[in-house]
Amino acid sequence: MDSVINKLDDILVQIGHNHDKEELRTDALRALIRSKPHLKKEWAVELYRRNEISLSRGAEIAGLNLEDFKESLSEKGVKIKVPDITKEEVDEEVDAILGVW
Repeated sequence: MDSVINKLDDILVQIGHNHDKEELRTDALRALIRSKPHLKKEWAVELYRRNEISLSRGAEIAGLNLEDFKESLSEKGVKIKVPDITKEEVDEEVDAILGVW
C-alpha cells in the first residue's frame, strides 16, 4: 500500500492536479481538517502547549471564543501562560497604549 501512496503523489503532481508535493500535502491536510473538525482544537491546543502560538491565536485556529479555548486547555491539562512582567512594565505598556507620556 505504501508504494501505491508514494506513486499517487507523484502522479497527481505530474498530471497537474497540484504544482508540487508541498501543495499536495497542504491540500490533503486541509481536507483532513475539514472532514474532522475536532482536529482543529487538538492542533491549536498542541501548538499552544509548545509555545508556538498565543492564546488568542489558539482560539482562532480552534474556532472557539477565548473562554471556550481556555476551557479546552484546562481539560487537556495545559496551563495558561501569564507573562512574567513587573507592575512598572504593565504601567508603561498601558501608558503607551493610551498615549499618556
